[in-house]
Amino acid sequence: MNEQLVSMITQLVMEKMEQGVESQTPEATAQPLIQFYDKTGNSQHSVTEPRAAASEPLIKLYQREQVHTTPEQPLPEAAPAQPFQFDTAPLNDSVQAAQTYTPARIGVGRAGTRPKTKTWLKFRLDHAAAVDAVYGEVSEELLQKLNVFQVTTKVTDKEEYITRPDLGRRLSDEAKALIQQKCKQQPTVQIIISNGLSASAIEENVQDVYLALQQSLNNLNINMGTTFYIDKGRVALMDEIGEILQPDVVVYLIGERPGLVSAESMSAYLCYKPRIGTVEAERMVISNIHKGGIPPLEAGAYLGTVVQKILHYQASGVELVAKEG
Repeated sequence: MNEQLVSMITQLVMEKMEQGVESQTPEATAQPLIQFYDKTGNSQHSVTEPRAAASEPLIKLYQREQVHTTPEQPLPEAAPAQPFQFDTAPLNDSVQAAQTYTPARIGVGRAGTRPKTKTWLKFRLDHAAAVDAVYGEVSEELLQKLNVFQVTTKVTDKEEYITRPDLGRRLSDEAKALIQQKCKQQPTVQIIISNGLSASAIEENVQDVYLALQQSLNNLNINMGTTFYIDKGRVALMDEIGEILQPDVVVYLIGERPGLVSAESMSAYLCYKPRIGTVEAERMVISNIHKGGIPPLEAGAYLGTVVQKILHYQASGVELVAKEG
């Protein structure tokens, strides 16, 4: 800032103000509102001296000393930027022990009354994955790899599937006709696949489970029917399929309701001669099939032995447990 220019402007402003003050109170002596001081000099002598002793001015402007550097004396370098580190305070033994047994969000800490940023972002990510799993669709490529055809239920869209579970338990008229036309009647085991509440679960797991189950049933000399895929199906749909095809055992591979730990978990429901009116106690389920739970290949092989047991005792669910006991 040019001090000479500022001083001239200030002087003009002061003169105008003095004229206004003299017109009101001629006895009063005008006082400057602004004083300039040179910090390098004597702070008691102003560049623009006041016309009379007065109280402290309202504004003071100081000139800072300029720092001159030479190539021999460069400015000190700033410390290098460090990546932000989240709190890594050690947890007590009990919390660490609990973390080894559950994927739940425990011992994540907090910032005041709120979760930490890292925890909150991970929660939002998991929630988004769960939503995508429910509203996603199984790809045509996967169905072609499995060599299965597709049928539909009475559900028209995802919103109706979520709000009307009863419609997901009934096949459409076109689906019934297609199943009767393409599927083998009265097979020993009928395998069906559905996205259920998680298309991601089918995409990630069903190929390994299905192929391992096929191999297991072939090794046990158990006859299989024609596998097909049902879009937006519910578990109880196996009852209507049992009425149509009359199999001894139905194995229903379906996507589970996604959680905030895994949105890719699949279940396998089994039932001996399911028919309309079958109660839930007559079904059995192998759940939590995914890479963080029961490995898909292991689950498929195990399902074959469960089918063998069901055929041996001619029962499933609670009745099977009673007969085994």
